[in-house]
Amino acid sequence: MTVVDVAAEVVANRRLSDDYNVVELAAPEVGEAARPGQFVMVKASAGFDPLLRRPFSIFEVVRDAAGRVTGITLLNKRVGVATALLSALRPGDRVACLGPLGRPFEPVDPPAHAWLIAGGVGLAPFATLAQELARRATSTTLFYGARHAADLHCVDLFERLRVRLVVSTEDGSRGDRGFVTVPLERELHAPGGTRVHLYACGPIPMLRAVAGLASRFGHPCHVSLEQVMGCGLGGCYSCVVRALDGSRTPHYVRSCLAGPVFDARDLVWDELAQGH
Repeated sequence: MTVVDVAAEVVANRRLSDDYNVVELAAPEVGEAARPGQFVMVKASAGFDPLLRRPFSIFEVVRDAAGRVTGITLLNKRVGVATALLSALRPGDRVACLGPLGRPFEPVDPPAHAWLIAGGVGLAPFATLAQELARRATSTTLFYGARHAADLHCVDLFERLRVRLVVSTEDGSRGDRGFVTVPLERELHAPGGTRVHLYACGPIPMLRAVAGLASRFGHPCHVSLEQVMGCGLGGCYSCVVRALDGSRTPHYVRSCLAGPVFDARDLVWDELAQGH
């Protein structure tokens, strides 16, 4: 795997709402090597607060009119110091960017259907996955959940890729009222016999629920964990999780190396849930 460390120039910073934005970075070396579901470690400031880089899923691989890769984008939600710095970036600023890192998603081919389940900023790894699925002509559905309708972003990007959209909000302001698992379970109950592969990213309780539904209905499921990481290269051991090996024996793995994408059957969900 090719990993590069670049001082990427900010090309644009598109505001989606008070808390959400999409930052475009001129990092063609990263974009060329990136696969769906991989991430980068970024630092938007030369100072010591924060001291370490933070992980962000690669949202889009950007191409010019001739199809050449020119960089990547990051979907950011402002929740702390690092994300606030990323929110405030301006064109011409520089960002330390290391990547692409981690285990990617493996897209399925027809006749299988791909169902993407995103909670909030968990939408981030699915733009590149949806693009790859579209290239393979795989039928794709995005189950997208958020607290409010105002927190649903970049829907048009998926619509352009002919992704079927199923929306839910916790307050009922758009789509189904409740968690994203409400419409997911309803559609899993629907008769058909279609072979479905589930891909999920979001908070641990949501991922655990999706994994349970996948097991109950007999569908394969891969999840992308949003673990806190200090280095992204496996050196700091800050992102360890318990997983099952080939003999189904629990052991610790570093999610920056063994993940962030895991087969949902291989994770020890009880221990993951205790940390959230």
